[in-house]
Amino acid sequence: MQDASNVMQLLLKTQSDLNNMEDDDPQTSYMVSAWARMCKILGKDFQQYLPLVIEPLIKTASAKPDVALLDTQDVENMSDDDGWQFVNLGDQQSFGIKTSGLEAKATACQMLVYYAKELREGFVEYTEQVVKLMVPLLKFYFHDNVRVAAAESMPFLLECARIRGPEYLAQMWQFICDPLIKAIGTEPDTDVLSEIMNSFAKSIEVMGDGCLNDEHLEELGGILKAKLEGHFKNQELRQVKRQEENYDQQVEMSLQDEDECDVYILTKVSDILHSLFSTYREKILPWFEQLLPLIVNLICSSRPWPDRQWGLCIFDDIIEHCSPTSFKYVEYFRWPMLLNMRDNNPEVRQAAAYGLGVMAQFGGDDYRSLCSEAVPLLVKVIKCANSKTKKNVIATENCISAIGKILKFKPNCVNVDEVLPHWLSWLPLHEDKEEAIQTLSFLCDLIESNHPVVIGPNNSNLPKIISIIAEGKINETINYEDPCAKRLANVVRQVQTSEDLWLECVSQLDDEQQEALEELINFA
Repeated sequence: MQDASNVMQLLLKTQSDLNNMEDDDPQTSYMVSAWARMCKILGKDFQQYLPLVIEPLIKTASAKPDVALLDTQDVENMSDDDGWQFVNLGDQQSFGIKTSGLEAKATACQMLVYYAKELREGFVEYTEQVVKLMVPLLKFYFHDNVRVAAAESMPFLLECARIRGPEYLAQMWQFICDPLIKAIGTEPDTDVLSEIMNSFAKSIEVMGDGCLNDEHLEELGGILKAKLEGHFKNQELRQVKRQEENYDQQVEMSLQDEDECDVYILTKVSDILHSLFSTYREKILPWFEQLLPLIVNLICSSRPWPDRQWGLCIFDDIIEHCSPTSFKYVEYFRWPMLLNMRDNNPEVRQAAAYGLGVMAQFGGDDYRSLCSEAVPLLVKVIKCANSKTKKNVIATENCISAIGKILKFKPNCVNVDEVLPHWLSWLPLHEDKEEAIQTLSFLCDLIESNHPVVIGPNNSNLPKIISIIAEGKINETINYEDPCAKRLANVVRQVQTSEDLWLECVSQLDDEQQEALEELINFA
């Protein structure tokens, strides 16, 4: 940091020299990257330099590519070093584009994304100019990375626009929304498409409830329906190719690559639906019903496991964000949710276990019998011999968390006193941070109410509880900004008031655990 000011002066001198250089000078793209790296180091302090950096950056990002229509003979006379690429248009003519400028344009676009993301308030005055540049670039088919950057920028630019108030934000969204939806329907490249879909999902979360009008929803519904129908059709075509004469290992590898691309797009359909359910909640369900038969098809037992995983994730979102209305779809997902608890693939088990947990947490009384049925299935997964292996641990932790949610939110459908000692013995959770903090929060509820089963006769469970809290700190599950951290620190302080009890607890901890507890009570 002490050298930053001197380095910035050198960069500024070079920047002023660049203004007199040719547009395709190789220093330009290196300067663009150098500024971004300095921004990463300086953070908000970089804001003062932004006016000097932004104009050349926007100029590079706005550059129109050099294109030419040449006779085939002229193309043959050009050297490969000239940086042109050509596509034949019949026998006589070729269409050419200069690629060196495209790389600089893509880099500049990516840097604009970076500044919008890092500087937020400091970037506000450039937001409108950059949005007007980026939205048309969603259709810049000369270079994939330009379209990726254009898509990626949208939620960050909306975050910047939000600082100027709701009216300004609404105007910007009006400019962005329609082209972004259309790009989902027309983008030919799978990698770029996934970025556009991801950007759209994040943008909905920035904008919130009511951000899409009826026309947008209708168009989006048609596009997502086409994506899902295409997903099933492609699977059928791959099965046909596996029966053909020329089928071999190389063909299979190619088919598996295609399948991975299809599944990745399916995850992005799930992301868009997640953002709609989490912002619109049950109001979006009438619109969603056009897709319902296709989502039900995903969770059929005959489908490949990634289909079942993502189909269950979509129903998980409906249960979590649209309860108790979600119960009207229960017959579609009841048996798939329970049966997939026995699936060989941990990703499928995790999706099923998470769904059973949110049923208990958000689902209302209608879900009581389903929660009762779930408990023995969840216990069976947890007690399986290899449940804590690296491959299986996250699914298992979701099962432990789901049982915690059933104990907390649906205590009348399970024998709490019988299950609680087992649940306590399965803690702490290490891998799934979100579920881990939920289990610690429930543990605080139980301790603060002096639950006799959890505290144990003569405080016999307190050493175990203290070690769970220490592990939570070591695993970085406990975040000081979370109210749970203060509650856990208070539990430790309470135990410290009894010297004998505290000594007994500490004697069972190693040095790292003791240091973790000390840090927790000092900072929480």
